[in-house]
Amino acid sequence: MSKKVLVISSTLRKNGNSEKLAQEFMRGAKDSGNSVEFISLQDKEIKFCKGCLSCLKTGECVIKDDSIEIVKKMKDADVIVFSSPIYYYEMSGQLKTLLDRANPLYTSDYKFREIYFLTTAADSSYNASNIATSGIKGWVSCFSKAQFKRNIHAVGVEAIGDVQNNLAMEEAYKAGKGV
Repeated sequence: MSKKVLVISSTLRKNGNSEKLAQEFMRGAKDSGNSVEFISLQDKEIKFCKGCLSCLKTGECVIKDDSIEIVKKMKDADVIVFSSPIYYYEMSGQLKTLLDRANPLYTSDYKFREIYFLTTAADSSYNASNIATSGIKGWVSCFSKAQFKRNIHAVGVEAIGDVQNNLAMEEAYKAGKGV
């Protein structure tokens, strides 16, 4: 059965390593016959959450920016794939801000059931994404019908294009193919 897959890239580097990793996941998902949509946060305006919690009553954030449309797409996806470079052992600020702004999903009838997290880091340690992965898992734990499927982490990639020969590219393709 075909699934609706939403891939959200949070790198601000055009064609950056984490975006390339996301594209490889997408290729696998498409090859399996899934419907795949890609969103880059590069040119999106996403303001910080104000913590007013109005969204829990209305189902939509009071701040009118690009997050409104992205959150609607998240709600309707079967699978969400977040892609982020690792900065100081954490996810990008753009991704964290989007997750905060996705608070209207908490009380909604969301469709997503599977969450993947694709990360790239200049650090050569496979532990470099642990803190960021913990943050994504924390977000997923707020949604009882969803589950964290896996983190695919490319290490030792710094310059744009370094990820091309990384084993994580094959892992991303296979994970996408298995959606």
